[in-house]
Amino acid sequence: MKLLTKAYSRHVHHRPFILSSIAFILFFCLLASINEVRFDRLLHLGQCAISKLQYPSISTSTTTTNAAFNSSSSSSNATNNLAAADDEIRILIGILTLPDQYPRRHFLRMVYGTQPVPKGAKIDVKFVFCNLTKDDQTVLVALEIMRYDDIIILDCKENMNNGKTFTYFSSLPDMFSDDSQKMLKSDDGNGTTTSSESSPPPPSPPYHYVMKGDDDSYFRLGNLVSSLRPLPRDDLYYGYVIPCPSMDPFVEYMSGMGYLVSWDIVEWIKESEIPRNHLDGPEDKVFGAWLKEGRRGRNRHNAKWSMYNFPVPPSGCTHEFWPDTIAVHLLKNQPKWIETLKYFNATKDLKPSKLYHIP
Repeated sequence: MKLLTKAYSRHVHHRPFILSSIAFILFFCLLASINEVRFDRLLHLGQCAISKLQYPSISTSTTTTNAAFNSSSSSSNATNNLAAADDEIRILIGILTLPDQYPRRHFLRMVYGTQPVPKGAKIDVKFVFCNLTKDDQTVLVALEIMRYDDIIILDCKENMNNGKTFTYFSSLPDMFSDDSQKMLKSDDGNGTTTSSESSPPPPSPPYHYVMKGDDDSYFRLGNLVSSLRPLPRDDLYYGYVIPCPSMDPFVEYMSGMGYLVSWDIVEWIKESEIPRNHLDGPEDKVFGAWLKEGRRGRNRHNAKWSMYNFPVPPSGCTHEFWPDTIAVHLLKNQPKWIETLKYFNATKDLKPSKLYHIP
């Protein structure tokens, strides 16, 4: 009986020690498990960081896209890429000018190339003129295209009010047709051909809006985008209403300083006989007449008074500069351009450097 009592007391005495040992072992296992998870996460983060250092993302002026698309990419990734593209606002600004206007084009490249483009927007500024007619043009314009890729040469004889604007708008659908969806064919060695897509389809339409602008107009791209975001992307006619005192966009037409339409109207201009049969006359007035006769441009936006002529000399189409400006017109000489650019502080993003001193 004494032996049983001693064994039982010994068992009771060691029970706390056994329980505490089991608890310690369980705690140790739990701690090891947590540390393993943390280590895996740290390892994963380290691999991501190394990957980003080796393969940095390629960014455009407004969005970030992949440098290449692998044929093995999943359909879900392609769908996400297309959805992201649909969120963009895409604008083509065609500045009608002349082939020999080399200094003006270089100047405007600086003016627009240094403006920040809002996030989620894609703006292409192109210089538009008719066929080249001189030997020096074939060399110098070709060099510009090689360097800047921002020129559209129309198949027409240079003019202002005899169809150049029609040729510009009507040529765009073919210029920006979806060539990337064409199939590439190759011989498989057995006399048959196989095909594969050359690249994912580009955004459709290529641009939501197309503008015709003058080379003596200054467009402020950020304000232009902000004004367009809430507007419809179909059947839109946008600009500065003429006559100057009017605020009704349905009375006459939009000034030639810079008017904009949605892509569906661009396609209509290409297909309709109405513009083709009425080419002669002041181009902005003729353009408005096309839309009136064709019952197009039901959605209209008068951007007055954020668009206006240079303040001097004063007239019914002018007023003083103000911050919400979208466009200033009639900048016919360098002093007017300089005064305009100074008011809007166009050089505010100039970075300090030891290489120059500009007061």
